[in-house]
Amino acid sequence: MMIQIHDAIPHHDCIRDDAILQRVVHKSRSLLHMLAWAALFFYFYAMAKTREVFICSACGAQTLQWRGQCPGCHEWNTLQAAAQPKALSRSTSRGSVPAGNRPVPLQDVAETGHHPYPSGIASLDRVLGKGLVPGAAILIGGEPGIGKSTLLLQVAGLVAAQGGRVLYASGEESLPQIKARGQRLGMLHDNLLAMSTSSVDEVIAALELAPPRLLVVDSVQTMSSVDAEGLPGNVNQVRAVSMALLEACRRLGVTLVLVGHVTKDGVLAGPRLLEHMVDTVISLEGDRRQMFRLLRVFKNRFGPNEELLVFRMGGRGMEVVDDPSTFFLGDRDASLSGTAVVMAVDGQRPLAVEVQALVARTFLSIPRRAALGFDANRLHLLLAVLEKRLKLNFGQVDIYAKVGGGMKLQEPGLDLALVAAVLSSYYDVPLPEKCVLWGEVDLNGQVRPVAAHDLRLAQARRLGFEPVIHPGKGGIATIADLQQKLFHRKQ
Repeated sequence: MMIQIHDAIPHHDCIRDDAILQRVVHKSRSLLHMLAWAALFFYFYAMAKTREVFICSACGAQTLQWRGQCPGCHEWNTLQAAAQPKALSRSTSRGSVPAGNRPVPLQDVAETGHHPYPSGIASLDRVLGKGLVPGAAILIGGEPGIGKSTLLLQVAGLVAAQGGRVLYASGEESLPQIKARGQRLGMLHDNLLAMSTSSVDEVIAALELAPPRLLVVDSVQTMSSVDAEGLPGNVNQVRAVSMALLEACRRLGVTLVLVGHVTKDGVLAGPRLLEHMVDTVISLEGDRRQMFRLLRVFKNRFGPNEELLVFRMGGRGMEVVDDPSTFFLGDRDASLSGTAVVMAVDGQRPLAVEVQALVARTFLSIPRRAALGFDANRLHLLLAVLEKRLKLNFGQVDIYAKVGGGMKLQEPGLDLALVAAVLSSYYDVPLPEKCVLWGEVDLNGQVRPVAAHDLRLAQARRLGFEPVIHPGKGGIATIADLQQKLFHRKQ
């Protein structure tokens, strides 16, 4: 006897079980969907967190979150997003030391092939040490239009004329533009090769095909590498390009000269790591409206630091000023009030520079104070000292001060000459024609000694300056003494 299922189980029980099963299945599917979406969310969140970091363009510090201020160097708005490099596993990162790169005693290291060779400009060889060193890297920075490309093309042409093979790689100019400038400078030579590209891989390929003696890359911010992400000029690209060029040039014994852009603050753009990797850091400064340029050496592993070289921009390129001691005085008229001469020291070179001041009656409720060529806060500080210590009243006058010749001075020895120029204009009495001054003025009106005193004094005597006003033995002690000596006025 057969019993049918629907007869054995009540119908309402079957309907209830099916409803429960459907609810369980529906809830299970909803839970699975939620888990899947959660897994996808955490996956992409983790990928975003591990693939992106923020790197400081000033010091190279890294942080996982964007901040307005760098935690390393405390500069503002310098953190830039960059892709985080994939970490190597312990098995792949650990390897054996190649036979040609094992540690050896320093006394057994061969020195062949690393002797400096001349750049063709004797004064430039002096500030660099002894010349250009094979395998060394030089970084030169400066404002646009200051003459970096002109100077480097001159050096490239002079090295090529000596028989050395030179490669000039430009990412900013075309080959006809480079040739036109080379013709104007008279630097075209069979050994001077040029290429216009923005790919560092093409430059390295040409470098390995026929290694030159000198490689000039203009500029590092316009080059890009396939091993780094982002546009040319960002932190990743600048780091990858510079490291690839440095490694290739050191391996092949080629002197590398990198051109770097500067920011609006006048510092080199890109990561600060770039300045640490190179051997020499040079800055080309000056006013583009003036004819002179200042080449300063801030870092040099092969010679002294803080060296200075003065160039004059001419139709045939950059010309060295052999004796710049009085170059910045120009056609100075010593019979006018409000001018003084300071014997400044830039690096190891003493320079006689004119300081000018103008004190005029004001028609404003708040008198104006303006400074050009030095920090305006220094002018405010010195005026406060003069008012306090000499009992002067500058409340009804505008005061303007500048450094002549477009120079920019930061040294403390400028204080005494600036005070003398202000007093000269205030009393409308010119200083003696060959008077020269230097010294630091403190908040009490005392005149303090500054560095390189003997060097300044020897240069002043060599140039025939008299009187020579300075702090210390045989000089003055306070600004009241300066007022008495030059203007015959007592406090």
